[in-house]
Amino acid sequence: MANGSTIPISYHSPVTLLPGVGRVRAAAYARLGITTLGDLLSHYPRAYENRGDLRLLADARPDGKSALLLTVATEPRVVRLRSHKSFLKFRAFDESASCEVVYFNQDYLKSQFPIGSTFRFYGKVERQGNRLSLASPVAEPWLPSAPPPPFAPIYPLTEGISQKQIAKDIATAMQLLAVENVDPLPAELRARRNLCTLAFAQRNIHQPTDRAALSIARRRLVFDEFFYFSLGASMAQKRDQTHGAPVCDQNDLSSFLSRLPYRLTGAQARAVEEIRADMNADIPMSRILVGDVGCGKTVGAAAAICIAVQSGRQAALMAPTEILARQHYADLAPLFASLGYACELLIGATTAAEKRRIKAALASSDPARRLPIVIGTHALLSDGVEFAAPGLVVTDEQHRFGARQRALLAEKNTHAHLLVMSATPIPRSLALVLYGELAISKIDEMPPGRQRVDTFAVDESYRARLNAFIAKQVAEGGQAYVVCPSIEEQEEPDECPLSELLEPIEYKEEKPPLKAAVTYAKELQAALPSLSVAFLHGKMKSAEKDAVMQEFSEGRIQVLVSTTVIEVGVNVPNACLMIVENAERFGLSQLHQLRGRVGRGTRKSYCILVAGSQGERSRARLDIMRTTYDGYAIAEQDLLQRGPGDFLASSPTGAVRQSGGLTFRLANTAEDTALLSDATADARALLNDDPELTRHPVLCQRVTDLFSIDAGLIS
Repeated sequence: MANGSTIPISYHSPVTLLPGVGRVRAAAYARLGITTLGDLLSHYPRAYENRGDLRLLADARPDGKSALLLTVATEPRVVRLRSHKSFLKFRAFDESASCEVVYFNQDYLKSQFPIGSTFRFYGKVERQGNRLSLASPVAEPWLPSAPPPPFAPIYPLTEGISQKQIAKDIATAMQLLAVENVDPLPAELRARRNLCTLAFAQRNIHQPTDRAALSIARRRLVFDEFFYFSLGASMAQKRDQTHGAPVCDQNDLSSFLSRLPYRLTGAQARAVEEIRADMNADIPMSRILVGDVGCGKTVGAAAAICIAVQSGRQAALMAPTEILARQHYADLAPLFASLGYACELLIGATTAAEKRRIKAALASSDPARRLPIVIGTHALLSDGVEFAAPGLVVTDEQHRFGARQRALLAEKNTHAHLLVMSATPIPRSLALVLYGELAISKIDEMPPGRQRVDTFAVDESYRARLNAFIAKQVAEGGQAYVVCPSIEEQEEPDECPLSELLEPIEYKEEKPPLKAAVTYAKELQAALPSLSVAFLHGKMKSAEKDAVMQEFSEGRIQVLVSTTVIEVGVNVPNACLMIVENAERFGLSQLHQLRGRVGRGTRKSYCILVAGSQGERSRARLDIMRTTYDGYAIAEQDLLQRGPGDFLASSPTGAVRQSGGLTFRLANTAEDTALLSDATADARALLNDDPELTRHPVLCQRVTDLFSIDAGLIS
């Protein structure tokens, strides 16, 4: 109960039940995604100030804040300024020195610091000769029998919410919910995994008594995040795994394989067999095809498409960009035509008349007139696109599509088999999070003849030599990519990853100006007037982009300056040089993707990473690219260094959003892999024993709340 109300308090209760939280403060909390008491308790600190590390004034940190145990020596005095501002000052001391403590425009604090009282002050000590001062420090009364907690939480904030206010409201919410805090995890599981209670975890994540308690609390809450995610993903998959998928048993691929200009690698053949077995059942296939750049994933998708259409069904392949959709169409349509199957391209640039024709052919009830294969972009999700005999949906670069987009395509292809592809090698720990219960086919073998791309890391002092190297490669008949992180001057790339935003100031490296594609293309053309230089970026119209790519593919453009729009999908065998400007601003996996755009032909190929920053961390990251060519090893390093930001979109607050609405607020897929494995195994074991969680109603409700799924649907 709250404020004398008879309304029962629960995690779903609105924050307005808290004292002092009215309409204005509730609106501020809503900007943080907090509308209920449960949301508030799940708004974890982003960091902690260690105020328990007490120092003497003489030993205060010169480069940061210090915790100091000081006694008030003089009566606080208010000094008023002509600007109608004021400051309060007094002296305080310890056994090593004394200092002046100053608070600006806070006259009301005058009575809070009586002479002889002792406080734990937390702030930065300024030195001017022999004089020491503390400006506006945090002050906490010190009682040796009951000292203030050593760690102070630092929360993500918004306008209208202060650290003091949110800490107070969280403490009140914990008191109100104490009687409602029934632990969802079975006691046997907690004991077996040595996990603390939920009440202990919530108390010590917000108000840790010491470092050990904080570690114990975080471990429990991270386990919960993985455990609930695995339960929700498994239950949602069970809901989707209804019978009724088309059995695609016409799966003789001998004609298809005979038309390929190469033999499948062992890894490709294994993946095709896994796909063939899945599609031969009436349960919808849910499989992801992952592999390194250039490993040949597309042939696996093409085999799946052939199995579907041979069995009288339709297949759709959706790519995230028009460039990639056109590339797939150019590569696959002739192959399908040689087998007697029509294939059309449906993208935003398709004319209205062509769109009407393609839509009619997809929806035709006459098998003789029905279009069996369509390749496209988000245009496949538009109104009027209906499939008469859906059999297979393939999505390329799966992590680039939102959950709603994937759901729309699935709705148009009820019970169809699903195959997703990713050109980003994904560590197993992250694959569990990205794709839940999808079966994984890993192509970990490169086709014969692929050359290793020699990789170098240089700085701006190499600019003249770099231009000469571009000219040399073009003179020998090759072509070059130059990738810049922005389109125009002063433009910043997408927001910084949370891990970078939260870095301590002393570890941050200076960020040099970004190279801009449009400007740099002009500079490069001026430096190399005999070469044909063009630029390409995502804001250009589709027709303009297509024209530039066509000219580059045909060799009429010798140097293409681009943003990362060419990261995937472009295949120009004559391109032998990849230069990445401001390389320190890219993720390792993204650099590996860009490097994969060259080395596809017979020419010796090179990748040159130009670093604008000379920081130690930047050099270490680029050294990984210089010495490592295994995409999975690079992805593991990227995950360790940058977190999942290269693989998953982040919310404005930095929390990783998962399918179904679950948020990973504490879990780190790079560092918490052991907990991820344990939680996944425990979730599967529990569902095997209690598939509908009928014997665990509190846990079932918790998962239902997190995934926003009707309980009847996930059971």
